[in-house]
Amino acid sequence: MSTTLDRSRRDFLRLSALLTAATALPAWAAPADDAVRIGYLPITDSSPLLIAHARGLFAAEGLTAEPPRLFRSWAQLVEAFMSGQVNVVHLLSPITVWARYGSNFPAKVTAWNHMAGSALTVAPTIESVKDLGGQQVAIPFWYSIHNVVLQQILRDAGLTVVTRPQGKPAPNEVVLTVMAPADMGPALANGAIAGFIVAEPFNAAAETQGIGKILRFTGDVWNNHACCVVFQHEKDLTERPAWSQQVVNAIIKAQHWMRDHRAETAALLARDGSGKYTPFPQPVLERVLVPNAERDREYLATGANRHADWNRERIDFQPWPFPSYTEALVRALKDTQVEGDNGFLATLDPAFVARDLVDDRFVRNAIESVGGLRAFGVTGGWERSERIAV
Repeated sequence: MSTTLDRSRRDFLRLSALLTAATALPAWAAPADDAVRIGYLPITDSSPLLIAHARGLFAAEGLTAEPPRLFRSWAQLVEAFMSGQVNVVHLLSPITVWARYGSNFPAKVTAWNHMAGSALTVAPTIESVKDLGGQQVAIPFWYSIHNVVLQQILRDAGLTVVTRPQGKPAPNEVVLTVMAPADMGPALANGAIAGFIVAEPFNAAAETQGIGKILRFTGDVWNNHACCVVFQHEKDLTERPAWSQQVVNAIIKAQHWMRDHRAETAALLARDGSGKYTPFPQPVLERVLVPNAERDREYLATGANRHADWNRERIDFQPWPFPSYTEALVRALKDTQVEGDNGFLATLDPAFVARDLVDDRFVRNAIESVGGLRAFGVTGGWERSERIAV
């Protein structure tokens, strides 16, 4: 386990070094062939990018798309993006804040990739959040919605977050550890951690393997929150606007199709699917993607979901980047403990970040081309109020 923790810490330090040196990198130039080069991690957060490729939606827009490149860590993905090896990626939304304002890297969010799709999974012996006191819980990255929501949950339960433990934690302390998602299940099974909070389908895999149970869904703490977002080079958005519009069109059309074809989406993404995009079997992916009313009732009964009037989808797809979310995220990050130098957060104005980090020109056009926000189940227009309730 120490090897896993050391590797995860090295991964974070590597990304920190990359972002610190970002302004010193040579100016990136768009390849002459205009190919779409997707980079992704094998989690359901990446689904729209993968489905857009699998269903030929980039080709339908007149674009050439290379087979998506799978990466095993956020550091590897960010490094490939910064160097121009890939030009369309999904990133944890807090990482985009860190990249643009912590290192001044010229890239912007162009759409949401999905909503919700994450959970706090714990050992079968854990009955409540308070039971995590004196224990260790894994997160996928310091700059993640998972870390933000988990710390909100722990504070509400009267527990104190510890990021650099000095000996055994006190009964009211919870040690947070960055861990690669693929290592979380084995660590939970062997008792090295008491729980983990991460993107699907790792939570569903733990359930089906009988090694863990869902204690709380993140989408039931922050309703319809974004997790991963589409991130593109600012140079592309400025100098290749037609190309950028075609890229976003394909991704939004993929999301639109996925909403009504969830079982087919699971089949395409599965390890036995034609693209072999993920290492997961189809039933695990279906547990995440395909609605199940009986299971929803069970989650309400156990308290994994508490807000019966909120969106019940375990993961949903809606691409519009609501400014209210970005503003709330910046405010939340200011109150979230992270490793490394986070001094840049103190100077950020949430309203400015919502305007500057996000370029919504292309996604708005794409949404309107498929029937508007109502085509994605959104009835309140282009603005909303965030609902956050532990």
